[in-house]
Amino acid sequence: MKALYGQQNSPGEEMTFVFQERENLPPTGDHDVKVQVRACALSWMDTKLLSEIRVKKELVPVGREISGVVLEVGSKVTFFQPDDEVVGILPLDSEESGVCEVILVHEHYLVPKPEKVCWLEAAGTLRDGLRAYTALHYLSQVSPGRSVLVLDGASPFGTIAIQLAQHRGAKVISTAHSLEDKQYLERLRPTGARVIDVSHGKIDVAESCLEETGGLGVDIVLDAGVRLYSAEDEPTSKSQLLPHKHDIITLLGVGGHWVTMEKNLQLDPPDSHSLFLKGATVSFLNDEIWNLSSVQQGKYLDILWWSYIMEKLSSSVFRPQLDEPIPLYEAKVSMEMVQKNQARKRQVIQF
Repeated sequence: MKALYGQQNSPGEEMTFVFQERENLPPTGDHDVKVQVRACALSWMDTKLLSEIRVKKELVPVGREISGVVLEVGSKVTFFQPDDEVVGILPLDSEESGVCEVILVHEHYLVPKPEKVCWLEAAGTLRDGLRAYTALHYLSQVSPGRSVLVLDGASPFGTIAIQLAQHRGAKVISTAHSLEDKQYLERLRPTGARVIDVSHGKIDVAESCLEETGGLGVDIVLDAGVRLYSAEDEPTSKSQLLPHKHDIITLLGVGGHWVTMEKNLQLDPPDSHSLFLKGATVSFLNDEIWNLSSVQQGKYLDILWWSYIMEKLSSSVFRPQLDEPIPLYEAKVSMEMVQKNQARKRQVIQF
């Protein structure tokens, strides 16, 4: 039985991915659930975060968002029985690779999969659904009538965020990085999101958003990263399609919320003063916080199933942005694309 792992030989070096033959699984623990994996979504691996929380392994398991069927349960497992269909996100320090036919998972990392949701959508929606719900519910308290700017709306995260914000009654504005992205967003259901095409670099996002909101500014901004420097000083690896941090501050309304995924965001005194005058807040979106704090475990499971992601997916409130199903033998190549940020759609391995 093979499993996929990532290998980083030295700090700063690109991660390589290898299949390793696994020995037989250890005996099922008291709270373990043995799962036959049916689908596993691939997400970018933050090697710096792994080192910061002291997860140091020669081989790092790859693939954490899984869906599958319960084969066996431990003696103290109370939530699941054999043949149950489940879905979940493996913890950061998991010894198990989700890109493997059979794995052992602690019962507290799994929730039931709705019968009408297919394996691919269940696994492919988890990460982006959790991220969007965290951003819009916990970090910015989206509500009917508020305006929400979703940058790079055609990304897997952006797609879920737009649909979730519209479901909550918000007015949504989104940016598109290409003509194909623009056409995709205009076809997205429910319709109504205002799409700003920034692919030619001729559109001023701040000016467009202020015009769209009658000069009041946007209540909530979900970025996909931002430019921290001027165009000539920006590292070539950074996309010039991203807005500058000053643009975000300019278009943010009074009492607004800026939810950022830019972990190295640097705010200068004039930036802070502008935010102070607006009474605006900046929040950092790190969806790993739910797995890093055991105190939040009940709330985390509630988000995955009882209150939101799986329930809303089952009722067609949102649909994920998935690529074609990927067979196991192509998992290594697909993960290399994901790690290099070359995949526009969510990659899901099908078993």
